[in-house]
Amino acid sequence: MSYLVDNWSFDPFVLVVAAVVIIHELGLANLRRRSLPERTRTRRLRSLLFYGGLALLLIAVMSPIDYWADDYFFVHMVEHILIAFFAPILIVAGAPWLPLLHGLPVGPRRRLVRALLLGRFSHTLRAVGRVVLNPWTALISFNAVMVLWHIPALFDAAEENQLIHIWLMHASFFVTGVLFWLQIIPSYPFRMKATPLWQVGAIISTNVVMFVMAMTLSLFSATSWYSVYAHIPGVSLSPYADQQIGAAILWICGDFWAIPALAVTIRRAIDSEGGFSLAVDRLFHRDPGPSLQALRASAVLPSPDSHGNG
Repeated sequence: MSYLVDNWSFDPFVLVVAAVVIIHELGLANLRRRSLPERTRTRRLRSLLFYGGLALLLIAVMSPIDYWADDYFFVHMVEHILIAFFAPILIVAGAPWLPLLHGLPVGPRRRLVRALLLGRFSHTLRAVGRVVLNPWTALISFNAVMVLWHIPALFDAAEENQLIHIWLMHASFFVTGVLFWLQIIPSYPFRMKATPLWQVGAIISTNVVMFVMAMTLSLFSATSWYSVYAHIPGVSLSPYADQQIGAAILWICGDFWAIPALAVTIRRAIDSEGGFSLAVDRLFHRDPGPSLQALRASAVLPSPDSHGNG
């Protein structure tokens, strides 16, 4: 029990989270005055997901998880999964973007929007935004960050330098995680640019990368990779056994996010294509004919909403 209740720490990040929550609540209040009750309730429910994601970030950096991650590689893997997967999932699902914008004072908010839309560098900023929010950018960067930071030289450097550890390693996990899940989870006002079939492929390929990493760290290795865990006083678990447990966590916890996400996106793909066989045909680039959406758009098939309205 002491492993859970002892070794909590104060991190200045909690002040950042507190400020974000205050701004978000102010934004919700401002939007409530101009919105229908249904939209207000929807925003409040989404805010719970957003706050849950922020809470996971705080748990990752302030709880005993962060303390024991310095001694045990497998605990470090738990921390990485929270920061890169589960916290971004909740934050993206919480769609905090409009409340955060409307939580700012009117003057700064108008200047910010004007700078983005009409400012001197607005064209460049929009071009950069399109590249950053591109589905392929999100997919490649997310997987690249996960792989690169587990290269021994980079991992050890991050463990030995807290600035690298927090502001490069953890920040890159979180930012690319948010970009990745923006391609899969609806998060107004962002529009999902990727097709449902692309989303299915992105989830499968990412889970394959996590699986290969786990196998490389365990079955395909005979020794521990990371020198920072080699000689830690008071730790009886061998570094290699520690690494194998961490690899198992990386693999098993990968299924915790991948299986539900895959179920949702496969259902989404089937609905968008008009059936399972049509979705499979399009996945393998066979010509199944026009999709259900295309047929409805051309008035060949009636829309489900058109029945009973006569």
